[in-house]
Amino acid sequence: MNFNEIIIPFLLTILAGLSTVVGSLIFFSHTFSSKKFMGFFLGLSAGVMIYLSFMELLPYSVKGIGFLNANIYLFLGIIVMALFDFFLPHHYLKEKVLSKQKIFDHKLLSTGFMVTLGLIIHNFPEGMAVFLSSFSNIRLGALLAIAIAIHNIPEGIAVSAPIYHATLNKGKAIKYALISGMAEPVGAIFAYILFRPYLNKNIISYIFALVAGIMVYISFDELLPASFKDDQGHKAILGVIFGMIIAFCSLLFL
Repeated sequence: MNFNEIIIPFLLTILAGLSTVVGSLIFFSHTFSSKKFMGFFLGLSAGVMIYLSFMELLPYSVKGIGFLNANIYLFLGIIVMALFDFFLPHHYLKEKVLSKQKIFDHKLLSTGFMVTLGLIIHNFPEGMAVFLSSFSNIRLGALLAIAIAIHNIPEGIAVSAPIYHATLNKGKAIKYALISGMAEPVGAIFAYILFRPYLNKNIISYIFALVAGIMVYISFDELLPASFKDDQGHKAILGVIFGMIIAFCSLLFL
C-alpha cells in the first residue's frame, strides 16, 4: 500500500469527523448560547437527520438490496433503538459520566446522550464509506468527505446543544461532539483492518438502512419533542426546514 491508498483516505475521515466540533463551537457565542435558540437548533438537527435518512441512506439501501429489504432494516433500526432507549440505564450513565457536574436539566441531558449514541452509530459507517470510496477514487472520497463534513456541523449542534443547556459546560458540549465525530475515523480503521475483504455494496446497504431507522427514531423521540418545549414550536419548525435545506445542499457535492 502506498501513501495515497491509506493515509489520505484516513485523513479525509478525520476531517469529516472533526466538523462536528465546528458545530459545537457555536456555544462560545454569547448570543447563540442563549436557551431561546434551543428549539431552533434541535429542530435544525432533526431536519438534517430526517432528510439524510430518507433522501440519502434509504435510497442507497433500496438501490442495493431492494425496496422490501431496505424498509425491513429501516424498521428494524427503529425497533432496536427503541429497545435500547427503553432498557438503557439513563440515570446510571448520568451519575457515572457527570458525577461531579451540576445538572440543570436531566431530560435534556438524556437527549444529549441518546443523540451522541445515535450519531456514533451513524458516523461509523460513514467513515467506512469515505475510507473505502477513496481507495477506488480519491476525488470521489474527497467529495463524499466534504458533503459529510457539511452535514456533520449541525449534527455537532445536535449533540452539544442539549448537553450544554443541561450542564452549562461548554467543554462537555465540545467533548461529546468530538466523541460522536471521531466515530468516523474509527469506522475507517475497522473498515481497513477487519471488514475490507468482506465489505460490499449489499452489506453497506443493510448498514445504511439500519442507521436510517436509528436516526429517524432519535429525531422523533428525542430531538423534536425537546425542540417544542417552552413554546418554541415556530422556531423548531423553522429549524427543521433549515436543517433539510442544509442537508440538501450538502448532497449537491455528490
